[in-house]
Amino acid sequence: MNIQITVKNVELTDAIRSYVEKKVSKVKKYFDQVVDVHVVLDVQKNVHMAEILVNAKGVFLKGIEKSEDLYASIDLAIDKIERQLVKYKEKLKSKKLIDKKFEVPLKLDVYESESFDDKPVSIITKEIPVKPMDIEEAVMQMDLLNKNFFVFRNAKNSEVNVVYRRDDGNIGLIQP
Repeated sequence: MNIQITVKNVELTDAIRSYVEKKVSKVKKYFDQVVDVHVVLDVQKNVHMAEILVNAKGVFLKGIEKSEDLYASIDLAIDKIERQLVKYKEKLKSKKLIDKKFEVPLKLDVYESESFDDKPVSIITKEIPVKPMDIEEAVMQMDLLNKNFFVFRNAKNSEVNVVYRRDDGNIGLIQP
């Protein structure tokens, strides 16, 4: 498991580093396929924020918590990640998908529209692993990430699909 720690407006001491590593290593007992963990610690005025991003073999989880104590923020964010992992693992067990390990990377290029002010075009490239899943699992993954859309490979027809949250609260599906 690869752990990256980024700090903003605070000094990364050995005590903070060891505390983060100790807490993040607990995540491994819930889901043994955790690959990368990125921890961002930020302090602004009296608010301490901990943001934890977990990549568990194509499953991306995010936990953000704020409090008046940095260690408490880390604990709360880890608790949120653990709840998400348990929920996801139970969902996989109920669907008997825990043994599927097939992943295909999908490269997305996002282009921002050109403005009339002759500013340069901003191009953002993001490479994400796309594993085959059914629509219900994709909706659950979108909810876990707190995103408005989620790109996935449909397990039924191996096509790249997109699920998205509509303005009326319902879920939409885009198929090629």
